[in-house]
Amino acid sequence: MATSDELAQIDISKENYRQRALPTLVINEAKDRLATTFGYEMRELQRTHAPATRSGRPSQPQLNVEAKSYVLISNLDPEVYSKYVEDKGASHLSGFAFAVISTIHLAGGKMPEEDLWHQLKRVGLNENDETHPVLGNNKQVLEHLVQQRYLLKEKVAGPEGHFMMYELAERALDESISGKIKDHISQK
Repeated sequence: MATSDELAQIDISKENYRQRALPTLVINEAKDRLATTFGYEMRELQRTHAPATRSGRPSQPQLNVEAKSYVLISNLDPEVYSKYVEDKGASHLSGFAFAVISTIHLAGGKMPEEDLWHQLKRVGLNENDETHPVLGNNKQVLEHLVQQRYLLKEKVAGPEGHFMMYELAERALDESISGKIKDHISQK
């Protein structure tokens, strides 16, 4: 059993750990190394959850802070990035993400699942297609955007029953993405 002196040492060492801000030091070192070695900016995203709206009425926007999330953004010259980094085999996923994020953005940042699939059907994407020649299972690809924090998915209660609502999440709202979408939309 630990003596009172040993317990005091344990408490002091915990206090020193917090005072040293070791996690911040490690993150800052990682940011520096990623930038100098690989040409990537590591940017923190504030993870959020859509507020629960059981009554179907809009609630006040809330941020429920969870764990910290980070994304890597290339600082490489676009030609160098295209030649050495960009995965041409995954461009169909980028195109799908761009189409979905743009559609939801134009709808005001939120959209019921039924309306989203209606819009995607206009470009040939059916929600029940599990064997799309390029994307494979369309529902899984959309779910992948939720997992990557481009979209939030929330079950909402309405007068006709429950339905799923998609909302832009932190990665889609990040200026590096939203700025490109706004530029592209304004050109059309």
